[in-house]
Amino acid sequence: MVGDNVEPGIVSLSEAIEMAEEFGLDLVEISPKADPPVCRIIDYNKFLYEQKKKAKEMKANSTKVEIKEIRFGPNTDEHDIEFKTKHATKFLGEGHKVRAYVFFRGRTIVYKERGSKLLEEFAASLSDIAKLEMEPKMEGKKMFIMLGPKVKK
Repeated sequence: MVGDNVEPGIVSLSEAIEMAEEFGLDLVEISPKADPPVCRIIDYNKFLYEQKKKAKEMKANSTKVEIKEIRFGPNTDEHDIEFKTKHATKFLGEGHKVRAYVFFRGRTIVYKERGSKLLEEFAASLSDIAKLEMEPKMEGKKMFIMLGPKVKK
């Protein structure tokens, strides 16, 4: 048995319960598989409150990464690419990932190399603030890449 104001040692269950009632606290089994089992005299409600508080703090410190999408066509103009690059820069600055894709509609599927070149140039223009997480990949009528923000040191 362990606890505040209690000398660690081996005591019987009835003695432990009496000691807990004497302090006005609870007897909680900490490690049931140990030989002998380890119990602690604590205020159980306070213990639960602290556990919830720690869990809430851990959740607040975790960051949720969103994936922002930017869509191109195989015939996207240079000005439009620059415009979308500015948006991607903003998204990456906020810590989000960017999924850029070229959508091929109808017969534009014959321009796969144009779409691949467009995505590679887009990734190269963002190389100072983003790292390429996935090379251009074709999936159905879409060819896409994934960019993630570079880790700041």
